[in-house]
Amino acid sequence: MKINVVTTIMRVVLGILFLAHGMSKVQMGFGNVAGFFESLGIPGFMAYVVGTIEVVGGIMLIIGLLTRYISIVFIIILLGAIFTAKLSAGLMGNGQMAGYELDIAYIVIALYLAVANTRSWSVDGLLFKKSSTNR
Repeated sequence: MKINVVTTIMRVVLGILFLAHGMSKVQMGFGNVAGFFESLGIPGFMAYVVGTIEVVGGIMLIIGLLTRYISIVFIIILLGAIFTAKLSAGLMGNGQMAGYELDIAYIVIALYLAVANTRSWSVDGLLFKKSSTNR
């Protein structure tokens, strides 16, 4: 029971954080974010893809819908951010740009959610009911 509470908190908090990141991209304007992506050598259209995934995926985590799959997608996005934008700044950043320490923490949380039983207090639990012997 206690692990279910902690897992739910982790899922909801990670969802809120990704939703906030996605909404930040929306508020900045995807065109501006696309320009930043292009300055890193990433195709500009990826700003729209990443921003949409962050908003929609954040909501999906908050309600607990397809948690495993969206967690894996978030891991891919985070690894992309580390290797394209943050690796050169170092783990803790360089005074001009944030490092990737927070991305690693998000990856660990998303990895846990990708492999853990996240069906308690979630839409997944309502839609995909299985007996505990099948888990």
